[in-house]
Amino acid sequence: MKHALTHLAGVSLLALTMAACSAPSDEDSQAYVLPETDPAPSRAGLAAGVMDAESVSWNVNLIANVPPPPGFFDEETMFFVPAEWIDPPEEDEDAADGDDAEEAPDDGADADEAAENETTESAETAETADGETADAETGEDDADAGPQIRPLAFANTDLAFSGDRVVMGNFHGFNIYDAAVPTDPELLVSVACPGGQGDVSIHGNLLFHSVEQGRARLDCGAGGVEEDSSEERFLGVRIFDISDITAPVQVAAVQTCRGSHTHTLVPDPTDPDTLYVYVQGTSGVRPESELAGCVGGEPDENPDTALYSIDIIEVPLDAPETAAVVNRPHIFADPETGAIAGLWAGGAIEEGAQEASSTVACHDITVYPEMNLAAGACGGNGILLDISDPVNPQRISDLFDPNMAYWHSATFTNEADAVLFTDEWGGGLMPRCREEDPENWGANIVATIGEDGTLERRGFFKIPPEQTSVENCVAHNGSLIPVPGRDIMVQGWYSGGLSITDFTDPDNIVEIAFFDRGPVSEENLFLAGYWAAYWHNGYIWAPEIVRGLDVLELVPNGLLTENEIAAANLIRFDEANTQTQLHFDWPAEPVVALAYLDQLTRTEALAADRLGQARDLVNAWSAGEAETDDLVLMGTHFQELAGEAEGADAERMQALGDLLVSLG
Repeated sequence: MKHALTHLAGVSLLALTMAACSAPSDEDSQAYVLPETDPAPSRAGLAAGVMDAESVSWNVNLIANVPPPPGFFDEETMFFVPAEWIDPPEEDEDAADGDDAEEAPDDGADADEAAENETTESAETAETADGETADAETGEDDADAGPQIRPLAFANTDLAFSGDRVVMGNFHGFNIYDAAVPTDPELLVSVACPGGQGDVSIHGNLLFHSVEQGRARLDCGAGGVEEDSSEERFLGVRIFDISDITAPVQVAAVQTCRGSHTHTLVPDPTDPDTLYVYVQGTSGVRPESELAGCVGGEPDENPDTALYSIDIIEVPLDAPETAAVVNRPHIFADPETGAIAGLWAGGAIEEGAQEASSTVACHDITVYPEMNLAAGACGGNGILLDISDPVNPQRISDLFDPNMAYWHSATFTNEADAVLFTDEWGGGLMPRCREEDPENWGANIVATIGEDGTLERRGFFKIPPEQTSVENCVAHNGSLIPVPGRDIMVQGWYSGGLSITDFTDPDNIVEIAFFDRGPVSEENLFLAGYWAAYWHNGYIWAPEIVRGLDVLELVPNGLLTENEIAAANLIRFDEANTQTQLHFDWPAEPVVALAYLDQLTRTEALAADRLGQARDLVNAWSAGEAETDDLVLMGTHFQELAGEAEGADAERMQALGDLLVSLG
């Protein structure tokens, strides 16, 4: 096929370029050679340190680090993971039921869920959202006792973007930065409002904040709640008015039965004055004495259980203080029987397979409003939802895989023809990127979406097994980088650093860049590393759990060229939330055409000299020296070539042809 296609390209493009009066002659055209790419360096053996760990990078540069602000970090309270959690001792059949043993969290538990089971509490003095000062208890530790297990109190979590502002969530509240100068972000305000996990989203002048820890109070105070049932406890989604960015004010606090581990903003497709929030609660059900209607148990015993559902909050934007839960749909129900526990019941499907979590809740739901779709990462399954009626989402299909322990997050391709899911095997606490760890466990999995909405498993990706037993590492949150013609994602891997992968071919996922630091400690595992990594308006923004906010930029190379990066930089959004995916529409600019030509050069889809002639004409367009008719004519030729090609190259030729023809 390639030889025939190359011959066809040689004839048609030669005729085209010779006919174009503004294009150079065939003798002047030279084959374009992509820049060389240095081999990937090793991540192994990086020196440890809290703020001064050794680092290594490949095809990406760190350009800024903003350490945690006062009141949001204490080295003495970093979350310590004991060795017996990592490598539990073999059970002694003669021993009693481990009443005195320190039980490790199961592989489906997130870091904060494990921390919430601990009893010691520690926090700094900080300003609350009401402008008052609150002191939390600080544990008195024996100086010789070594690292202590503490609740997760100060971890940085997810990001939201609005204009030049970046908001970073934290288990202790959130911080807002002025990022107009990406090389030097400046802290605008810190809001102390403890309760974890602290994920954030923004819509206009409203900021949304997830809360799930039992210590959280309605008033944002740091004193915690001691009673098993209390009107002072808050679990759900807080809403802040950020009209004055330097003084956020809590205007609503919507309680839910299982709190809010994460949340997702969903615009109403017909009413711009209404917003919906999908709430993913993964904690246990709170007592009904604390919140009416909250009851737990399995559905065969209690059909009104708060399990096996999500919460949907309706937010009238002109009166956000009236926000309320309007539905709790059972999106895991069996379509034939109606049984609400209709998906994976938990456990391994066969000997040697993962002990997968049961599907009782979603960890993350990513909505794609442009496509009326959502992808849920939900315990033991990945699911696809129709959200054309956002109050009543309907499951289209679901996927189970024996390698997946805990479906964690989801990212669509721009055309919504595939979804990349992550597996948080070990809950983010454990070292899962060592030589002895299975390469398809704790990894990314790509599923293509059929015409009927069926999810089909394709390839896996996991970073090289070069991390140690003191580095928590597993696939975590990320987003697409808007390179036209390719599906490229940047994501965090906790202490495994951040990785950039190309999954354009869903069966052959390839790493093309990374940044990694050494562990916090040479001797003990402390929860650290990248909670996530997101592309936004030309840069990569990465919340480091311990070390603050990092900003990185891509370095052009043969795997990702200067033209491809420049084309990605054309995509700008005034507002962006990580679980509300936005559609990329590239403008008809010369650099976009050059990006497609770089890709066709990389895959050798067409004869090199003929691609050189096409490049000459696009460069002439960039210089203002090309005739529109010549560009349109070349576009029609690429459209014809697309019909003879296959796969990603066919799509690139078609997109390039459409771009050029649109100039006419």
